[in-house]
Amino acid sequence: MWRIGHCRHWISLHTCTTSLNRDHFLIRNAIEEEPENQPATKPYQKGTTSRRFPACVERRYLQLLSEGCGCRSVKAICRCILFPSQHIALTLPAWLMKGQFLKAMSGNILRGRNIWIFCCLVLLVLGVISLNSRYLTDTVQRMDLPVASTEPPRHFVNVDDTLNFGARPAVQTRTSWRAPIIWEGMFDPKVFDQKHIQENSTVALTVFAVGRYLDAYIKTFLTSAEQHFMLGLPVTYYVFTDLPDKVPNITVAPQRSLRVMQVSKHNRWQDISMMRMKTISEVIELELRHHFRYVFCFDVDQEFKGRFGSEALGDSVALLHAHYYKAEEPAFTYDRNVKSKAFMKTGDYYYHAAIFGGTWENVKHLVDACYLNIMVDKMHDVEALWHDESHLNKYFWIHKPSKLLSPEYCWDESIGDKSDIHVFRLVWAPKHYDTLRTK
Repeated sequence: MWRIGHCRHWISLHTCTTSLNRDHFLIRNAIEEEPENQPATKPYQKGTTSRRFPACVERRYLQLLSEGCGCRSVKAICRCILFPSQHIALTLPAWLMKGQFLKAMSGNILRGRNIWIFCCLVLLVLGVISLNSRYLTDTVQRMDLPVASTEPPRHFVNVDDTLNFGARPAVQTRTSWRAPIIWEGMFDPKVFDQKHIQENSTVALTVFAVGRYLDAYIKTFLTSAEQHFMLGLPVTYYVFTDLPDKVPNITVAPQRSLRVMQVSKHNRWQDISMMRMKTISEVIELELRHHFRYVFCFDVDQEFKGRFGSEALGDSVALLHAHYYKAEEPAFTYDRNVKSKAFMKTGDYYYHAAIFGGTWENVKHLVDACYLNIMVDKMHDVEALWHDESHLNKYFWIHKPSKLLSPEYCWDESIGDKSDIHVFRLVWAPKHYDTLRTK
């Protein structure tokens, strides 16, 4: 743009110069046509201010200006130079009009040339000022745009580096791919909470309460979550149900809210469990991705008993199943059906689908992959052994989670050996499958 503007000013300058030469010729003709009986002006005397053109010449020149000769801006400049209000300008003395024009030209050519050069310089300065003002205007308009920070970069601290992996020698605290397994005593809650508060971490919790599960579990789940889940962080509970009017109205803390989303009821509980993957994907795409950094998905038949805090947040989070965290791989209940997309011959751990989470991007990738595999199985009239949980285990076998939660984060109190469980953060609620589930 600056080149175009630059050329435009030089074209204007050339046009104005041509116009000045033409106007000079016309003025010269006007001078020669001056009537003999026209009163002559007095010769210029040093120190005087009465230096004027003959009236007819001035009128003729102004007439030429008004008729559109030359650049309008140049006309104004030349008029100010040649006809100032104080009349301090070069004028033609009377004797110049009495046939002595050629004789006087030798003394005035240099002076006229200097004036012409001065006009050109004025035009050049105006062009530069115009270009500069255009640049300044463009700069002001860009002030509203974000600019790169000039502050030195802050040192990034990964709070997972503060974990004490030797604090729990009786249990495994790290995977073979170096992902932490979170147990009580390994972390400082204040360090994690402070980091996520400073980063303005936001969390969406999704839970499905369809059919009889709504009356049986949802109130206990929500009220206990308000006491223990991600305290100090903005949290929104997304309750998916076929009976939205029956969701209890619970009191939530500041920066926390409850959203009720209506879904269709499926004939079988297995379909409800598997189809939640599709629903979670849709709500992430439509809403969660715009407002939340993390998404956690829970089964409703659970109750919070202790801190379930920011130490659980991570890029991709999986939960070790309470019944299999000590078992060997052959005992894991993977889907061994080679016809299923959930088929696994071997694996690392057995994960519980009651809880999974992470950043919204990773959670969406997970649920999309699981839903796609579920639909492929349906096309081939195949159903995975443990439905969405079988597909979840297959996903985490291929896409390793970045953080694992120990069984402290979802414990079955019917298990006799509790020696490894120092804190009950979330426990299974009593199961009444015979009365709750539809065939």
